[in-house]
Amino acid sequence: MSTHAQRERLLLADLLEAAGPQAPTLCEGWTTRDLAAHLVVRERRADAATGALFKPLAARLERVQAEFAAKPYEELIQLIRTGPPRLSPFALKQIDEAANTVEFFVHGEDVRRAEPDWTPRPVDPVLADVLWSRIERAARLFARRCPVGLVLRRPDGRTAVARRGTPVVTATGEPAELLLLLYGRQQVAQVALDGDKEAVERLHEARLGL
Repeated sequence: MSTHAQRERLLLADLLEAAGPQAPTLCEGWTTRDLAAHLVVRERRADAATGALFKPLAARLERVQAEFAAKPYEELIQLIRTGPPRLSPFALKQIDEAANTVEFFVHGEDVRRAEPDWTPRPVDPVLADVLWSRIERAARLFARRCPVGLVLRRPDGRTAVARRGTPVVTATGEPAELLLLLYGRQQVAQVALDGDKEAVERLHEARLGL
């Protein structure tokens, strides 16, 4: 059976292919070509990808990503579809599932929701629970710069505290939408925000995510 990561990988590749290389994305300053290059470098050039976390290596990452972005777009899509090389850590099923399910889901929405006529994607309950488990584990990390208290609530009442503090904003929505909120996609995440007006505005402007 295919894993969540494998299914999200193929769906993302299809979205990128259908959009073409010059389509906008929700990643600021990136077209679909730039996003595709990022995905390939992340899996195939660990020596450069670490520049996303360590500023001294950022220039190297930018250079390598630009080199990949110059490749034919169809080649980039095929590299995403076929996955990482055999010796890559991402080739291990457990690492692929842990690291890529959410990565590919979010970037798929970056492509889908950058279009003016986008519609919400149906998410099956099993995947929704996988996304919620990521929220429970990482909410505080992704909301560490949030200027207000933030509580995330599923429609069934389950909650996760992303940021302690006052005033508090409670965001209610499906796990997929709450995840997008945590990843800094506040403008497109379909969540209901409960809190005073100023606190909600501060949340909209906050820098969430890594």
